[in-house]
Amino acid sequence: MNEIIPLVKVAVYPGSFDPITLGHLNIIRRASRIFDRVYVCVMVNSSKRSLFTLEERMDFIRRAACRFPNVEVEHSEKLLVEYAKEKNADVIIRGLRAVSDFESEFQMAMTNSKIEPKIETMFLAAGDAYTYLSSSVVKEMAKYGADLGKFVPWEIIDDIEQKIKNRG
Repeated sequence: MNEIIPLVKVAVYPGSFDPITLGHLNIIRRASRIFDRVYVCVMVNSSKRSLFTLEERMDFIRRAACRFPNVEVEHSEKLLVEYAKEKNADVIIRGLRAVSDFESEFQMAMTNSKIEPKIETMFLAAGDAYTYLSSSVVKEMAKYGADLGKFVPWEIIDDIEQKIKNRG
């Protein structure tokens, strides 16, 4: 008798997450409902200067996403599609906040599909409450002592405020 083996759908959600925002967490939550396994991968972006270390960013994501049992947090310095292939991912998740994000994200998706046609890119539009939100906005608000409760997961607010204070 042939045993039916269920397919496991795997996605990778890459980003710099400097720091993770409620918008990122919204995408993670939604992706975790669609896929059996979601790898949130902190990627190295040579064009960005990070405020938080790689270890801090991974810790922030782990603490904020621990409520999703099918989400794993990793990092990679490899080409995204190479990392996705290693994880047997079917899909790369990209969040879109506004139409302005689409052009660069689409270009990246087309490039990735030329390198690895078997891996799809899925765009998830940010929830209404997060269309304006970015890590850069969070860092700017933190500099001025704004209440970060509407921007980032509560688990990491103290860490962000402490980092900004220490950079003083």
